[in-house]
Amino acid sequence: MNTQTIIGLEIHVELDTKTKMFCSCKNEFGAVPNTNVCPVCLGHPGALPVMNAGAVDLAVAAGLAFNCDIRNDQKMDRKKYFYPDLTKGYQITQFDKPYATEGYVELASGKKVGLIEIHMEEDTGKSNHDEEGRALMDYNRAGVPLIEIVTKPEMNSPEEAREFVETLASTLRFLGVSDCIMANGSMRVDVNINVKDLDTGNKTNIAEIKNMNSIKAIENALVFEQDRHLKLLESGERGTKETRRWDDEKLETIHMRKKEAGNDYRFSIDGDIPEIYLEDFYIKNIGNNLPELPLANQRRYIDEYKLSDYDANLLANDREMATLFEETNIIVDNPKITANWILTELSRRLNETEQTPSTMNLSVENFAKLINLAKDDKVNNNVAKKLLREIYESNEDPEKIAEDRNLLQISDSGFLEEVVDEVLAENPDSITDIKNGKDRAFGFLVGQAMKKTKGKGNPQEINALLKEKIGE
Repeated sequence: MNTQTIIGLEIHVELDTKTKMFCSCKNEFGAVPNTNVCPVCLGHPGALPVMNAGAVDLAVAAGLAFNCDIRNDQKMDRKKYFYPDLTKGYQITQFDKPYATEGYVELASGKKVGLIEIHMEEDTGKSNHDEEGRALMDYNRAGVPLIEIVTKPEMNSPEEAREFVETLASTLRFLGVSDCIMANGSMRVDVNINVKDLDTGNKTNIAEIKNMNSIKAIENALVFEQDRHLKLLESGERGTKETRRWDDEKLETIHMRKKEAGNDYRFSIDGDIPEIYLEDFYIKNIGNNLPELPLANQRRYIDEYKLSDYDANLLANDREMATLFEETNIIVDNPKITANWILTELSRRLNETEQTPSTMNLSVENFAKLINLAKDDKVNNNVAKKLLREIYESNEDPEKIAEDRNLLQISDSGFLEEVVDEVLAENPDSITDIKNGKDRAFGFLVGQAMKKTKGKGNPQEINALLKEKIGE
C-alpha cells in the first residue's frame, strides 16, 4: 500500500518578557503560587489591560524570523469559555486578524514547512493536583504572553516533525524570544496526524495528540500514531476524529474525547484594548536587527570554516556559543582549533560551574591567548588545559603565567639539535632497533629528549630532528 503520513502542529510559546501581557505582574516560572497576580490578570471587574510593547517586539521578531507577512492593523479578541484556570471567563487572543501569516520554517534538507499563522494571546492559569485528588489553581501563569504557531499539514514523518520543532525552538532561543523549555511549559506542542492511501485517496480521520512534555515524546507519539493509522487503513477503517493524550509510561496514546464539532467560542473584539497599528518602519527596524539565524550560521560554518556538521550544529544553535566562537576566532584565526577548544575544554568548565559564555569570568581575549599559546606550540596541550582551569575563574593573562612559571616550550632549533645529538649518542642500540622496525624505540628517544629539556622541548621539533638524523 502506497501511503503518506500527514502531520500538522499547533505550538504555544511563552514569550520571555519581564512582565505579563496586559499587566505589570512578573512573568516568572517557579514562584510561590498566586503571588504574581493582580486585579488585571485575575479578571476583577473594572480592571483594564494595557498591552506589553516588549511582547509585541518579540512576537514580531519571531514572525519575521519565520518569513511571515506582518499585518499592520492589529486587534485583540475575546475567546469566551468557562474553565477554572480562566478567571475572566474569556481569553484575550487574536481571532480573524493574526499578526503574522504565510511564513515557513526551513529544515536542514531545504524543505520549507509552511505556517498558516502566528497569533498573540495570553496564557491561562495552571491546575495542580495534590495527593488527595484536589485540583488547586495557580494563577501566576494567567496573563503570561504567548504566541501560537499553526503549521500547514506539510510534515510527512515523525522525524520531520521532530526536526521542525527542534529548528523552531532553537531559532526562538537564539532570538531570545523564549527559552522553549517544554518541562516548564514555556513551549507546548499539540500534533495532528492522519494517513492517506495515495492509490485510493482514502484517509484516516485526524487525531490530535496532547500532553507531551519533550521533543522525544512528540516523536514517540507520532511513531505510535502513524503505526495505528496505517493499521486502520489496512483494515479498511478511517478511525474516529478524536483528541488523544500521550502516556509516557505506557509509550502509547490514549483516547480522551471525540471531536464531533468545533467549539463555539463566541469571539468578539476586546473593547478594553484599542486597535493597534504597526508602522512599516517599526516592522522593518525589528527585521534589520535580527541576527543571522541558526540554519544560516550552521551552513556558513560548514562552507566557510570547514567545520563538521556536528560541530557547526552545536555552535550555530546557541547564540552565546556562536558569539563566543566568532569573537574568539577573530583573534585565533583558526576555526577548527577554536571550535575544538570551545566544544571540549571550555564546555567542560561551563557545565561544571553551570555557567554560560555571558556569565563566565574568563574574557574572550585571555581565552584566545590561551588557544594561541597551544596553537603556536609555545605550551603543550596538557599545560594549556591546566592553565584554562586556572584562568577560567581568575581571568589572568595566560601568557604572563606561562612566562612567570617558566612553562613556555623550547623551540630553539639549535638547542634542540644539540639535545637530540646527545640522546642519539647515548642510545645507539635504539637506533639499531628503529632500523629493524621496532617503533617503540623511537618513542623512547623522544622521551629521553623531553627529559633532557625538563618537558619543555617542542615535541614536534624533536620528532622532526630525530627522523632527519636517523634517516627515516
